[in-house]
Amino acid sequence: MPTGKVKWYDADRGFGFVSNPGDEDVYVGSQVLPDGVTELVPGQRLEYDVATGRRGPQALRVTVLDDGPRRAQHRYRPDQLHSMVQDTITILENQIQPGLQKGRRPNRGEGHRVAEILRTIARELDS
Repeated sequence: MPTGKVKWYDADRGFGFVSNPGDEDVYVGSQVLPDGVTELVPGQRLEYDVATGRRGPQALRVTVLDDGPRRAQHRYRPDQLHSMVQDTITILENQIQPGLQKGRRPNRGEGHRVAEILRTIARELDS
């Protein structure tokens, strides 16, 4: 049985593809997933039997070998994130923007604090 990694899987549409080392990707339909498995995660390792179908190789039986990469967890609730964004806007408008309008950059400490807040917000929005 070949072993491959899930390239992508759409649970709503009920199919996806698994990389097949040294050959073309293998189609995986929801009907061949083990009992209790409703979704596959990109990067998740699978073991499968392959058959050649009309449109290319298809998985017949699938064995899930691991849970795949962990998805990022949100650290802040939406109301906390809202407060962080509001506070950041206030800091930018009241402390950073006036200096920039006068042709001055913020001092190193102030710039570092604002940049760290912006990075935290960006990570949270991106996860």
